Amino acid sequence: MHSMKFSQQSKVWYVTRLKENALYVARKEFDIPDDADSGVLEDEEIDLSYGEKKELKHRARRVAYWDSTNKRLFEFITNNFELTAEEIALIYKKLKQNFPLKYFLGDNENAIIIQIWIVMLANLLLTILKSRIKKPWAFSNMVTIIRHQLMSYINVYTFFEDPERAWRELIKENRLNNQYSLFQNCEGAYFKKRR
Repeated sequence: MHSMKFSQQSKVWYVTRLKENALYVARKEFDIPDDADSGVLEDEEIDLSYGEKKELKHRARRVAYWDSTNKRLFEFITNNFELTAEEIALIYKKLKQNFPLKYFLGDNENAIIIQIWIVMLANLLLTILKSRIKKPWAFSNMVTIIRHQLMSYINVYTFFEDPERAWRELIKENRLNNQYSLFQNCEGAYFKKRR
């Protein structure tokens, strides 16, 4: 919860789901505009309790949103009081689509912060890549391809413009590199015999 205090001091804001066991006190209810998405049920300022004995307080905003597609109620908290409740719900939806973090590789605060920054940097790099290529790609497809090709030496700009041509050139280059190899046709044979 220390990261929440840091967020406000450094002008960084967050949007996350409210845990079921979270303790909070409602302070002020905000009006929901008539033209707002019908899924927005509540928008209020809360004092969120945290710490070992729940003695510390964090001022936050709680947005209750009904997702009619999935027939589910979502409760979001944020430290942003300027965006509309509808925008808060949309931000969370976009984050979940682009950053499906189901678990963290480390369990301490530093490891979690590092992983979140890495994901955000990867997203930024992929966004720049997407903006520079002419061929239309779905963001999720780009992520999948990059994930599967992390250990391959390919020019990503060339690849995403014309994947088939890029692969043909890569295969041709690999054949040329192996033409003087003694074991070019015996790839993996040594390991198979030892097992």
